[in-house]
Amino acid sequence: MAREKSCGAIAFTCLNGVRYYVIVQQIDGHHGFPKGHVEGDESEIMTAMREIKEETGLEPKIMHGFRYEDSYLLPNKADTLKQVIYFLAEYSNQILVPQASEIKQIELLPYDEAYQRLEYYSLKRALHLAEHFLQTSK
Repeated sequence: MAREKSCGAIAFTCLNGVRYYVIVQQIDGHHGFPKGHVEGDESEIMTAMREIKEETGLEPKIMHGFRYEDSYLLPNKADTLKQVIYFLAEYSNQILVPQASEIKQIELLPYDEAYQRLEYYSLKRALHLAEHFLQTSK
């Protein structure tokens, strides 16, 4: 079985005491978090930071202590197992700039709206765990 690995992050910012999450809509239509393939000898965090910058224009700070791993068979390549690692990343005072070749739009949404926007259970779970982590790590 072939394998692919991508890394990204659940990026957020706080505005007026409310946490807003970055939700990207891929060109193919689905909503998720910025992520992409590991290149060369990049670490997981290096890949996540590069992909966030490429897809959203952001340069957030990775928060230590949160790592979410998801694995699934690719729908268009049933013999390929995809592993995706998500970190938690915070930013402030930066402008969101969608990567035209991959990102249809970027939304900045509070938790409940972000949760509803995500189509896949694994992404909803990742967001839920990230929110729980942030609420309990203060």
